Amino acid sequence: MTRPLPRTATTFSPPVPESRRWIEGVTFPPERPLLNVSQAAPVDLPPLALREVIAEAALNDPQAHLYGPVLGLPALREELAASIMRRYGGAVSAGQIAITSGCNEAFCAVTSTLLGEGDEALLPTPWYFNHKMWLDMIGAKTVPLKTGDDLLPDPEMARALITDRTRVIVLVSPNNPSGVEYPAELIAAFRDLAREKGLALILDETYRDFHSLPGAPHDLFTDPDWDDTLIHLYSFSKSYRLTGHRVGAVATSVARLAEIEKYLDTVTICPAQLGQIAALWGLRNLDQWVAGEREEILARRRAVEEARPVLESGGWSLLGCGAYFAYMAHGSDTPSDELAPRLVREAGVLMLPGTMFMPTDDLSGRRQMRVAFANVDRDGIAELARRLAAHGG
Repeated sequence: MTRPLPRTATTFSPPVPESRRWIEGVTFPPERPLLNVSQAAPVDLPPLALREVIAEAALNDPQAHLYGPVLGLPALREELAASIMRRYGGAVSAGQIAITSGCNEAFCAVTSTLLGEGDEALLPTPWYFNHKMWLDMIGAKTVPLKTGDDLLPDPEMARALITDRTRVIVLVSPNNPSGVEYPAELIAAFRDLAREKGLALILDETYRDFHSLPGAPHDLFTDPDWDDTLIHLYSFSKSYRLTGHRVGAVATSVARLAEIEKYLDTVTICPAQLGQIAALWGLRNLDQWVAGEREEILARRRAVEEARPVLESGGWSLLGCGAYFAYMAHGSDTPSDELAPRLVREAGVLMLPGTMFMPTDDLSGRRQMRVAFANVDRDGIAELARRLAAHGG
């Protein structure tokens, strides 16, 4: 009798730690320092005023060091609900909000309430690898939804993949890894499909604060029955540079939150208090600062687009660009999972191969790369393009 594998053995190794091993033992000369565009995380500190809030709470707020409510601080849940209504319209209450230890935990908690052994989730490809890893570990089947040349998923293609085991469709917009922003009407079409088929629609908007269009990126919250289908995920990590504090959020129905609470209570008991205190202060005080961060990211996006001729001269093509990411195809005969570590040694560039974001039987990932351009300034982006053109295409 064959014993079943432990859950962690059913999926692949974490891609980001794997990529960090590529730089071990490699020397980067001063005239060609490492350009690390592998991980989508801000490298700068949170603003000073926010750090002072955290320090003050750590020193003088006894509650900051104790367990808090499983679903998060009531004041933060209220403030986030109000923020969603200001941004999107519609009606959202604090009772429909849970605070989680990062957006990854939000996804894990939600999918644990939706999927049993052998149930199916539709994910557009290229997909966010942590989503795939978690679905593997809970015994769910990830069904790839191929995207077009514009890297947008097609609702009718999704319809054809739905079976009696399908439970959820997952969208990420702006997308990780491609950077592509899903149009409002496309998001609405997936909501309509999910509702028609009795499925949940998970919409992960971790990077929504860096969307290129002003105003709401969709109108799903204006539907008075939004929570019968939509499950919305958000992260404070990128907007306020709080990656190490792990603060994410879920907006969903009260009934689903009762199920999510079971997961959270057994995994983290409660979100970290200092991160929640920081997120609450940020929602109340940092709108203008976040607007400035958005403008800087959009400027870097323009720098990537302006570098297109240099990239193309070296055999690279820009497939998608937005939020923190550029998604590229290379012209080399070397598969991307071999090319990526070679570029560390030969070009001083660390980025992730498309094979990390694709099913193993989809060979298109062998010609693709993800660049987290938010980690370098405009001069760094120009230098990145020059190095890639000289070494990678």
